[in-house]
Formats: sequence, structure tokens, C-alpha cells
Amino acid sequence: YYMETFGCQMNKYDSELVATILESNGYERARTAAESDLILVNTCSVRDHAEQRVKNKLDNFSQYRQKNPQITIGILGCMAQRLGSTLMDEKPIVNFVLGPDGYRSLPDILNKLNGNGHNHIAFQNPYEGDETYADIYPTRFSDINAWVAIMRGCNNFCSYCIVPYVRGRERSRKAESVLEEVRQLVRANYKEVTLLGQNVNSYLDGNKDFASLISDVADVEGIERVRFATSHPKDMSDALIKAIAQHPAICKHIHLPVQCGSNAILQAMNRGYTREHYLKLIDKIRKQIPEVGLYTDIIVGFPGESDDDFLDTVRLFEQVQFDGAFIFKYSPRSGTAAARLKETVPDEEKTRRLQVLNEIQKKITVARNRQLIGRRLDVLVEGPSKKRRADQWMGRTDSNKIVVFENHGKLQKGELTTVFITGAEGQTLFGQIDNDDDV
Repeated sequence: YYMETFGCQMNKYDSELVATILESNGYERARTAAESDLILVNTCSVRDHAEQRVKNKLDNFSQYRQKNPQITIGILGCMAQRLGSTLMDEKPIVNFVLGPDGYRSLPDILNKLNGNGHNHIAFQNPYEGDETYADIYPTRFSDINAWVAIMRGCNNFCSYCIVPYVRGRERSRKAESVLEEVRQLVRANYKEVTLLGQNVNSYLDGNKDFASLISDVADVEGIERVRFATSHPKDMSDALIKAIAQHPAICKHIHLPVQCGSNAILQAMNRGYTREHYLKLIDKIRKQIPEVGLYTDIIVGFPGESDDDFLDTVRLFEQVQFDGAFIFKYSPRSGTAAARLKETVPDEEKTRRLQVLNEIQKKITVARNRQLIGRRLDVLVEGPSKKRRADQWMGRTDSNKIVVFENHGKLQKGELTTVFITGAEGQTLFGQIDNDDDV
């Protein structure tokens, strides 16, 4: 089998689950699509651009069907759940579609297809499912950081978001199952884990909330770093902030999507908080966790977003001083509440607003990174830097900043080291391994 994954960290984790299911049923991973009997594409539906990339990829895969008429091609994940059999009507090369709660049925589907490139099966799942895959331990694709899904689905129904419709309602995995997976990761020599959920900080297993769970995970002997993604401002509790501030193994890194700086647009988005609430939350976080790395998501051009609404977002950026931001143009998703709204912002204006925020954020990121020059920071080594010389390696601080440094064979992937920061360029810090020979 050969698999490509589009979208978020949860999609990547799901691909690791699928790999376990396939390999326990006799499949082996192929290096390339050309060498495979089965091609899988795990998909994202959050934005139209993500779906278009998948469709373009399917067009590229048609060459393999021409060479091997028996090859099986399947679409997994959110796009499969959203479009179902209509995706196969549009792309006849696809043999089956399978939503994110149906991966256990994959072996049965493949047996029914039996290598017949002309058969088609659509499999979607009811939204009220309770699947958490708690008993499946994923085949890891990364040897540095391991993702651990602690919950699935979302109850928020933000007006622009397709996730509740394709991943269903929130359901939390049992805490002991999460902890056992983390203990297995320690035995496999992982030092860093990232706890995942569409709305991770709304986790609840009986009386155990997310602040309690992440503290328990951080207490597992052998785990040196714990991250989490992605959190919702309305669920960022005082207990969670305190846990991040006080536990040395919980990374001082918070991704807290604000989406917009205007109260009118936040209300139209059904986000459940105001600009003022968000800013108070940021102030509380910064006071208790001075070294925190703060990151956010932004949508520009939401229906009804006026020039003044956009300026509210600009002012919020300037006030908060995020370490990084992921900024997107609004993309209507069929079936969501916002899709029924009349679009009022032309695409060229969406592009302009995106560019404005990107330029502001670039300057803020550089300025914040330059404040770290002359500091000694703990870095988890991830391996050779892809964009630099062979002797230059990279790693991350616990606040999620990328650091590039010369290794000269002294360190291995997965090691923690201290780096003396000597420079900053764009989103990247540069430094030297902090020992008597180098500094």
C-alpha cells in the first residue's frame, strides 16, 4: 500500500492508525505509488483548496491505473465523508470512499473489491458514532514526536466549519487508554508527545478534564515534552494555564485560534467569546507563563467583514504580538451555516487582507525571535536541516521555535541539548551547541 495525507495533525494520526490496520492484515508499505497494489489518500475538507489538491492528485494517479488495471484507489477522511459517492462520480478512478470513523472496515472493503479496478464502494458513517480507536496503537511515521489522539469530533459548530459534520460529535477516549499509549511510546524511546483533538481542551473522561489528563501524561516517567493541539479560547481553563506554567514537561507553547478581532464577526462565526475575553485570556497566560510561545489562526474575508472589522483584527495582532499565525482566506463549505450567507468581500480584497496580516506577523515574529539572541534554550534535536548545509541540524524549543545549529556528529535525533542563540532570520533561530568548545 501507498498512502498520502493531506490536512491537520489528526489526519496524520489517522493515517498511522490505517497503517496499523493494513499491516495487521498482511499489507506492507510501498516506497512509491508506482510500486503499490493499493493507493490511499487521506483527505481534508476544511478549505476548498485542500479538496482541489486531492482532486489534482487523483488525476496524477490515473497513470498507475493505466499501467495496472487491478490497482485499488481509495479516498479516506473528511473529504470522503463529506462527498461520499459523488466523489466517485466525479473521479471514476476512485474505487471506494471511507469516512474517518470507518477505518476498522477497511480490510472487509478491500476483500470485497478484491483487486478489481472497476468495482466501487461508498462507505460513510453516522455522525452519532462513538469510535475512538482506543485499542489500536498506531504505526508511527515520525521518530521524534508522536501524536496521541485523546478525543474526536467537535460540538462547537462554528458557522464556517465543516468538522462537526464530517467527524461527528465530541467523544473522549478513556484516560487510562491514553496513558497506556504514552507508556508504550516511552518504551519505543519517544521523548515528546502531542495530545490531539479537534477541540482538545474540552476533553472529559468522567471527572478527569484536560488539565488533569495532560498533567498525568507529563508525569509518565521518560516523557520529557508534552504538547497539545488545537485548543478553543472558551475552554482554556485556569487549571490548564496553571498546569502549563508549573509542570516542566508541558511545553510552553499554546496554539489558540482567535479567527478574527471583531466582535461582530466573532458572533457571526459562532465562536462563543468576545475580543475582550480573548485579550484577557492572553494577558492571564502571559502573566503566568512569561516564556510562552503563542500562535493563532485567522480567517479573513468572512461574509460581512467590513474594513473596520478587519482593522480590529490588525489592532489585535499588534496588541497580542503572536509568535506565529496561520492566516487563511474564507472559503465557504457547503452544509455549514456560513455557506448560506452572502459573500461581501471580493477575492482580491481577501488576498490583500491576508497579505497585510502576513506582513505584520513577519515583522512581529522577527522582533520576538531577536529578543532571544544571547539566550540559552533547550532544543529537541529533530535531524538535518532541509534548507541548510549537511552539517547544519535543526530542532525545536519547547515554545515551538525552530533552531538551526551546526552538529558535526555530536548529537543524534531525539536528544535534548542546550543551544546558545546567535541570530534570528524570519521564523528561524540560529545558534551553537552550548558547551565549552563551541561557546
